[in-house]
Amino acid sequence: MAYLSLYRKYRSQTFSDLVGQEHVVRTLQNALETGRIAHSYLFTGPRGTGKTSAARLLAKALCCEKGPTAEPCNECSICTSITDGSCMDIVEIDAASESGVEDVRETIVQASQYQPSTCRYKVFIVDEVHDLSSKAFDALLKTIEEPPAHLIFILATTEYIKVPPTIRSRCQKYEFHRGSVPDLIGRLEHVANAEGMKFEPAALAAIARMADGGFRDALTLLEQAVLTTDEGITVAHVYDQLGLVVEEVVDELLVGLKEGSIAKIVELLEQTNRLGRDPRMVVESMIHRLADLTRSAYGAGKEQEATVSAALHETAARLGPDAILKIRGALAEAHRVIRDVSIPRLWLESELIRISLELRNPARTQTAQASQAPALPKEKPATRAEPPQRAVAAPSSQAAAPTNGSPKPAPEAPAKAAPEPIAEPEPTGDPALDHARKVWTAVLNDAKSHGGSVATALLSTHVSKFADNTMFVAFERQIDHDRIFAKNPEKKAASFEKMVRDAAGENWRVQYEVAKKGPAVSMQTAAVELAAEGTELAELARETFKDF
Repeated sequence: MAYLSLYRKYRSQTFSDLVGQEHVVRTLQNALETGRIAHSYLFTGPRGTGKTSAARLLAKALCCEKGPTAEPCNECSICTSITDGSCMDIVEIDAASESGVEDVRETIVQASQYQPSTCRYKVFIVDEVHDLSSKAFDALLKTIEEPPAHLIFILATTEYIKVPPTIRSRCQKYEFHRGSVPDLIGRLEHVANAEGMKFEPAALAAIARMADGGFRDALTLLEQAVLTTDEGITVAHVYDQLGLVVEEVVDELLVGLKEGSIAKIVELLEQTNRLGRDPRMVVESMIHRLADLTRSAYGAGKEQEATVSAALHETAARLGPDAILKIRGALAEAHRVIRDVSIPRLWLESELIRISLELRNPARTQTAQASQAPALPKEKPATRAEPPQRAVAAPSSQAAAPTNGSPKPAPEAPAKAAPEPIAEPEPTGDPALDHARKVWTAVLNDAKSHGGSVATALLSTHVSKFADNTMFVAFERQIDHDRIFAKNPEKKAASFEKMVRDAAGENWRVQYEVAKKGPAVSMQTAAVELAAEGTELAELARETFKDF
């Protein structure tokens, strides 16, 4: 038998084996037990969280010879055929490679007219459904809206916003969450023990943190570590294999940034460079460590206390919450920029020195930035409006040229000043919300630099909350919301979300809303002083318009 990767070999075969998605499992099992089975489901969430595995489990539970049942038996001929992929009534489609309208018509629309051959239902599992073309979605719409009784759709996607609303509204949505570090460690230990591997618990914890909530990513990293060593899986081996920087060196770098030890920063960067660490991975290692330090500083993430070392608490206490958040924001911006730098090693060195100097003396940095900013022209104070005067022709003696024989040069127009950047919002005490607001402020500054009506409408927005990697952007006025999304709302929303992902990460999403209206504001008219009144105004009008 051909070798199977760990994530395929240990794919969940029962609902109880689907780790980290208890809310999805509980809802599906309740529906199966009560017989309230929907005709279309939409599974959405990050990669490697069990969407396709859950779709196959649901197909098993619906078509099992003992069911429909809340737990497939995995013993009957139907369950085993679904497991090995030979069941003709369970059709899996990869929308990334079969995205055309003809593919949908041949594979789904025409095939849906026939009854299942052996199973209770004919189930279509469409993976990465967001990759279907607009015409393919149109062809699929009517079948999803009113399918035959024997037909069930299970759609899976990592890009929920790209699925048309007409499809979303006809499906039951189930959102899959990222796995927590304890859940990932537990799964890794289960697989390692089943494979007879020797490992250090700290090594599995490092792999779990690098997996970023993805069970498939965690098993892939574990398999990669096993294939490159003949001995047990150690922390040092995991860090070498993944190209990461050990936590002790990262802690020394962070403390050096806080204390302004430039020589120490340069020495540590040289040390990581000699070990062959990529500068981008150095920044990523620092960001991951800062995430753990943030939880430790604010007492969050109590479920991870078992994996938190004493060194983490000590480093968090030395840095302090304010410095941790400032360094974290600066490194997030550095991680975005370093991808386009031609010499990242030298650029990272100068960037860390700049961050360190800014932490040590923020007032000096602000003064230096202010001195480099262009001076804005002083505004002329407003004066009382003078009455219009009749134009009088100048005498010929006054119309003569200046005595030096050269015309008087016209005053140069002042250079157009760059728009003043939007200030970052005041901290709320919620690190996630504060970071989301900083990201959105960067997007607003980018839009403001380009100008236009869209930028003007965006200036009335703010981030109202942040949950599950979703940034909720609120418009102060309905007219500003309509001005942006009146035409091509999906295209506009995708473009803004791309700007947010470029600044914060690929897994961020954006939802838009209109803030609740406050109390009406009374408008008072201001008195305007006239240049003249009564008879004086009449005389002035006659004098002004007598030549017309």
